[in-house]
Amino acid sequence: MKRNVFLQRAFLSVGLSGSFLKMTSSPGNRKAATDEDRSWREVNGVIYGAKPDHRGEIGGGSGYTEMITKGDHQVKDLTGLVKALEVAKAGEVIFIPAETEIDLTTHIYIEKLVLDIPAGVTLAGNRGQGGSKGAILTSDALDTPVMIRALGPGVRITGLRIQGPNPKRYLEHHRKSFGPGGEGHKYYYKFPISNAIETRSDRLRVDNCEISAFSSAAIYLHEGSGHHIHHNYIHHCQYNGLGYGVCIDKSDPLIEYNLFDYNRHSIAGTGISGSGYIARHNIELGVSLSHCFDMHGGRDRKDGTDIAGKTIEIYNNTFSVPYRVVVIRGVPEDKCVVYKNRILKHNSAETAVRAEEKTSAYDNLYGEGQGVVK
Repeated sequence: MKRNVFLQRAFLSVGLSGSFLKMTSSPGNRKAATDEDRSWREVNGVIYGAKPDHRGEIGGGSGYTEMITKGDHQVKDLTGLVKALEVAKAGEVIFIPAETEIDLTTHIYIEKLVLDIPAGVTLAGNRGQGGSKGAILTSDALDTPVMIRALGPGVRITGLRIQGPNPKRYLEHHRKSFGPGGEGHKYYYKFPISNAIETRSDRLRVDNCEISAFSSAAIYLHEGSGHHIHHNYIHHCQYNGLGYGVCIDKSDPLIEYNLFDYNRHSIAGTGISGSGYIARHNIELGVSLSHCFDMHGGRDRKDGTDIAGKTIEIYNNTFSVPYRVVVIRGVPEDKCVVYKNRILKHNSAETAVRAEEKTSAYDNLYGEGQGVVK
C-alpha cells in the first residue's frame, strides 16, 4: 500500500543524530543508549529527565516485562477479531499473533466499523517479543472517526501497532481555513479526521503499543478516571489545528514512559474543570509542529472562565525540541508544577514554559550536555 510505504520511509529517519536514544531501521528495535547518549542525567544525586523503569525501555518494545504472548481468543483476521469482540468476557484476552496485518479500511469506510472492546477485556499483541514488530491494525480511510473504543472500565490495549490514514500536517489547508477571508472551522472540518482509541469509561490502559498517523488523536480520553498510558511509541499525529498524542477532556490520566515524536502536541487537554494529568518519564524526540504538552483555558473553550484544568504535574521528562515544551493557557484550579525535566534546547523556564498564575517551573536541567539546573 502506498501510504504504508510512505510511513515506513518516513520512520527510517526518526532519531537524533549525536544525541540520546539512537534509532535503528525499526522504532521498536532501538540500540541501547550509552552513558553519553542517555536521556537522563544525575546531578548531585538528583535524576533529571526520563529514566527507564523495571518494565523496560521508554516506548516499549524489546525487553518489555509486562508483555502478553497468548490469549483466550486467538485471531488472525478481521472476521475472527469481530467475532471475538462479540463473545469475550471480562478478564479474557483477545490475542493477535506477531506480524499479523488486519486492514480495516473498507469496513470503516463503508460500514463505519468501530472495534468495540467490552469492559474488562484485553486486546493484545506481542510487540517486542523475539524482535517482533507486533500485529498491526490499519486504516487508509481518511474518515476514521475512531478505530478502537473501550466500551467499559478496565479495558487494556497492549503490544499492537495501530496505524491511521493521515501522517501529514496540511499546513496550507489550515492557512486557507483560518487565514484572511477563510471560513474557519466550517471549511476546516470539511476535511475528515481520524482517531485511534477513545473511551468514556474508567481505567483504560494502553501500553507497549506503537500508534501513528491519526490526524486528531492517538488516544482520546473523553471521560473517566484511572487511565494509564505507558511505554508506547506515539508519532506522526500532526494535522495542523489538531494532531494530538494523548487528548484529555473530563479525565486525569497517568502518562509515563512514552516515546513521542512528530506530533503537534503530544499531550493536550481541554482544561475543563477538574481535569488534569501526570506526565513523567516521557521522551519528546525532537520533531514537533508546536509546543509539546499543554492545557487549554477558558478562552479556548469560550465558557466565560479562565480555568485550565485542576492539577497538572510534569516531571522527569526529556525534551529535545526547539519549541516551548509546556504551555498552560489559563489558570489551573489547583496548580501546575514543572520540575526535574531535562530540557535540551532551552536555557531557562522563560523560553521553555508559557503559563499564567498557579504554574511553577523550577529545578529543571537546561541545555545540551550536562546542562544547568534552574
